[in-house]
Amino acid sequence: MRQTMQKVMSLVLAAGLLAGCSAQSSTATASAAATTAAAAESTAAETENTGATLVVYFSGTGNTRAVAETIADTVGADLYELTPVDPYTEEDLDWTNADSRVSQEHENETLQDQVELTTTTVENWDSYDVVFFGYPIWWGNAAWPVRQFIADNDFTGKTVIPFCTSASSGIGSSGQDLAALAGTGDWQEGQRFASQADASEVAAWAEDVLAG
Repeated sequence: MRQTMQKVMSLVLAAGLLAGCSAQSSTATASAAATTAAAAESTAAETENTGATLVVYFSGTGNTRAVAETIADTVGADLYELTPVDPYTEEDLDWTNADSRVSQEHENETLQDQVELTTTTVENWDSYDVVFFGYPIWWGNAAWPVRQFIADNDFTGKTVIPFCTSASSGIGSSGQDLAALAGTGDWQEGQRFASQADASEVAAWAEDVLAG
């Protein structure tokens, strides 16, 4: 009889120990699951708060395009080209000819306002925190085809970094003029590159801008 009671007590104690271990295991599992979920949520939040970089540009002869592509490759940015509905030909861009398209548009601002882009809508525009904005310099100013994009988009919350190409002119007040037209965004000091810009120079500048 005594041995039977001892066996029963042993079984009861064993069952209690197993129950306790099971409860601890369940608690530990639940805690681990909660920790994993919190980590995933934190990672998702960090990803959501890390904005992308976009390079927007208009290029007449291809010089600004080359700079824009180098910047995009260097910093891992997306590219968006501004294309006029009526593209400029080589003859159109001959500023030495008073009868060329750009010469006529330069003399008549109404013609500048009539330059229409194929589109000014960037997919996922709100996801971009940094926008490099490129253009050639025409008569000391940003080429007027970029104006429609500036006017049609809200740059609120974005850091905008102008860059331009020209044979001789500097960037001048072109970046500030575009900032005034935009009315929104944190527009930084821009950079001018020569018509045949050195890719390594462009890449170094882009890296410095984002690092600083």
